Amino acid sequence: MLKIRLQRIGKRGQAYFRVIVTEHTQKPKGRYLELLGTYNPHEDKVNVNKERVLSWLSKGAQASPTVHNLLIGRKVIEGKKVQAWKAKKKVKGKEEQVAKPVSEEKQKEAKEVAVEEVSVIETPAEQPIATP
Repeated sequence: MLKIRLQRIGKRGQAYFRVIVTEHTQKPKGRYLELLGTYNPHEDKVNVNKERVLSWLSKGAQASPTVHNLLIGRKVIEGKKVQAWKAKKKVKGKEEQVAKPVSEEKQKEAKEVAVEEVSVIETPAEQPIATP
C-alpha cells in the first residue's frame, strides 16, 4: 500500500519535513517513490505539488493522518480532519496505592518461616590458613 507521509530532515531542534510517496513498509528515512513537497513547521509553510498529490490519491495512495490534516488545512484536498494522535488516558481514582496491612497471623507465619530458614543455614568450620 502506498502512503503519502512526512519524512523528517534537518538538524536537531530544527525539524523540516519532506512530503513523500512511499511504500508503507519502507523505513521513515528510507527510499521514496516521489517527492511531493516540503513542510516547515517553524514558519508554518507547506509547499506541495497539488496536481501530483491528487494524482497519487486517485491511484489509491493513502495520506497519513498528519499529512491529511495538513492538506485539508491548505485547501489542497477537501474533507474533515482526522485525529492524528491520541493522548494517554489518565486513570482516575487510582492514586498511589498504599500497602494493605497484613494480618497478625500472616506476620507470625512469615517470622516462623524466616527463623526456620536461618536455623537451617550452617556456617563452615574454621580452617587454618596454609602458609607456603
